[in-house]
Amino acid sequence: MSDRLPAADTQTSPTGDVSRDRGELFVLIAGDYRAEISALGAVVEALTVGGRDLLVSNPEQGPIQFFRGAVVAPWPNRIGDGAYTWDGQQIQTALTEPERGNALHGLISFQAFTPVDVAEDAITLRTELFPSPGYPFHLVLTVHHAVDADAGLTTTVSARNIGHQDAPYGVCPHPYLVAGTEPLDEWTLQVEAGTVLTVTEDRLLPTGTERIAPGSDFDFSRPRTIGPLFIDHAFTDLGRDEDGITTVTVTAPGGTGVALTAGTECGWLQVHTGDRPEPENNRLGLAVEPMTCPPDAFRSGTDVVRLAPGEDFSASWSIRGW
Repeated sequence: MSDRLPAADTQTSPTGDVSRDRGELFVLIAGDYRAEISALGAVVEALTVGGRDLLVSNPEQGPIQFFRGAVVAPWPNRIGDGAYTWDGQQIQTALTEPERGNALHGLISFQAFTPVDVAEDAITLRTELFPSPGYPFHLVLTVHHAVDADAGLTTTVSARNIGHQDAPYGVCPHPYLVAGTEPLDEWTLQVEAGTVLTVTEDRLLPTGTERIAPGSDFDFSRPRTIGPLFIDHAFTDLGRDEDGITTVTVTAPGGTGVALTAGTECGWLQVHTGDRPEPENNRLGLAVEPMTCPPDAFRSGTDVVRLAPGEDFSASWSIRGW
């Protein structure tokens, strides 16, 4: 990759269109899968298989809601007080979750991306994140979305430090998975995790970690109905297959379902039952966010990627349904 943001490919995509208030929309198709990708934030606006929604979609007008389908970088989740220290620098970023006094979900979800390669089943988008008072580092971020008739939607996010100092970095997706038409309380969740991050009730900031006891509320090592349980927690010590892949599976009573997989670069997993005070938005989908570092990592330093000038870092995840 060059050290500057390249110009867009001049090839016209047959799937490009104007997307609501969020820039150009690209439709990717492979087999029974159809994905809608926005040039604003490289957001996954929609994903279907055989016409069935696998994600909670955004409204047609206005900004995305609750970061549905967003790519979250250069930090996932929260920074308490928006304040952190990096190599002796005291840095203050904007409080984008003012009711809790936190900086939420990074900086790129509402930033314009340039499509640099567009095909029927894949798109590559790129943006340049310039230094700012709250993040005085210089990155180029590349997002590649691809649909496959068997594997569903795979997303790879790559960051390159084009600045002159080491940069802190983390990334995650923010999809709200939809298992079926039945209510979320009736869905079955399975994910293997050994440890949960404990948080404060008011600000959801970390207080420590606890082992997950067999049969306890957060033990989903075997498929279990979610029921009325509230979840908005990060998990680690994730179960993995022989290739290092973690899988989260959500199944509805009617037999439909959705699975999200992620590699070893994502050592943390945020799960949220989507509880909202508005009835029309409450518990519509299960947020599943494979993260490279935990909440408040820019303050704790836990698993933060240190990107030296000229270095790259990539993370990938996939979503498939049935």
